[in-house]
Amino acid sequence: MISSARFNRIDDSDDALFYQAPRLVQHIDDGFIGHLQALMHEIIAPQATILDLMSSWVSHLPKSLAVGDVVGLGMNEVELAANPQLSRYTVQNLNQNPILPYADQSFDVVLNTVSIQYVTRPLELMPEIARILKPNGSVIISFSNRMFPTKAVTAWREGSDEDHVALVQGYFQQTQGLTNIRVIRKVSAVQGVMTWFLPSADPLYAVIGQKVNS
Repeated sequence: MISSARFNRIDDSDDALFYQAPRLVQHIDDGFIGHLQALMHEIIAPQATILDLMSSWVSHLPKSLAVGDVVGLGMNEVELAANPQLSRYTVQNLNQNPILPYADQSFDVVLNTVSIQYVTRPLELMPEIARILKPNGSVIISFSNRMFPTKAVTAWREGSDEDHVALVQGYFQQTQGLTNIRVIRKVSAVQGVMTWFLPSADPLYAVIGQKVNS
């Protein structure tokens, strides 16, 4: 079991204050998005119902992927309302209330993109994700090496990229009902290189699990 102290943050004030102003910007680069969309094509079946957890103004779903309902849950209503891929949305602070407002077995896929580092109660949230997934449904948690340091949990802020992978794997492994856990790594050959003409690329890491058929 992971120590609760590892989920402390530098700024533990109300997240609603931090996310009050909309941020209509990309938090990862085009390379990351391309790898993520290829992964979505591989995993998400046509007409799947999707929950975009900790959503924003863009869900990064490929336009060529014919999906069913896409539901967003996030912190900023302006961002959520600006997301053209969402069928509907809910504003909720998961660090205050990790109970998801959806019925059991509601979704084929749950996505969490570049936000898991801010979750202070992951071991309460992950069973909720398992609860709302349909049998054989998938959860895709993807992340890179960017963060708002004051809002990231200690375990994330002090760890390396591979430490982050191990941490998220631990979330899956401690969640009953999730199986077939695997890790995807897409790290550019120029990762870590920075020049005036060749910026380093955002690496993509994704931990994927599937709900046990029951």
